[in-house]
Amino acid sequence: MTRKHFTVITATALLLAGCANYDTRLTSTVTSYLGTDGSIISRSAESTLADKNSYWDGDGVQGAPSIVIDLSDQKASFYKGSKLVGISAISSGREGFGTPTGSYKITQKNPNHVSNLYGDYVNPQGDVLVKNVSKGKDPVPPGGSFAGAPMPYFMRLGRTAVGMHQGFLPGVPDSHGCIRMPERMVKIFFENAPTGTSVSIVN
Repeated sequence: MTRKHFTVITATALLLAGCANYDTRLTSTVTSYLGTDGSIISRSAESTLADKNSYWDGDGVQGAPSIVIDLSDQKASFYKGSKLVGISAISSGREGFGTPTGSYKITQKNPNHVSNLYGDYVNPQGDVLVKNVSKGKDPVPPGGSFAGAPMPYFMRLGRTAVGMHQGFLPGVPDSHGCIRMPERMVKIFFENAPTGTSVSIVN
């Protein structure tokens, strides 16, 4: 297969993935992705792609923090006062699980949060029996129990179940509604956005 054909197939897969309920290619460690510069990247190099679209220049800057999440551009902008001090690539909710627009405040922060809705069914030894399940919707296999998906550096928005947290960014909207961010940037946002920080989500 030529590089040209591989690129076309990869780009097509990413476009279709945004419309699927779940596509294991998006979480596979062996799947390659088409980077914004045309290069082929692996899941392990995902942070490289995200870092190309992210930066932070807010250390020492004064002003009330606020965040604007642009769903069309798949980015989160961090402000201190009226000054833009940082941008992070994101992955928002996929089709059927759209991230709600509106104005919110961060109401809860937890660096070790786990989902109580989505995760895996595991056996008593912790081995995964069924991956990527919805608690209460997918049947529990014999001897299985629910293990919530890790959502590190979780920042809850208002009274919703939606928040910003560390997660995989495949280059398209892919979450169940939350705003995924790369590890480096979500740590910075977490440290600089106290409870009460205003967050606006726009299309």
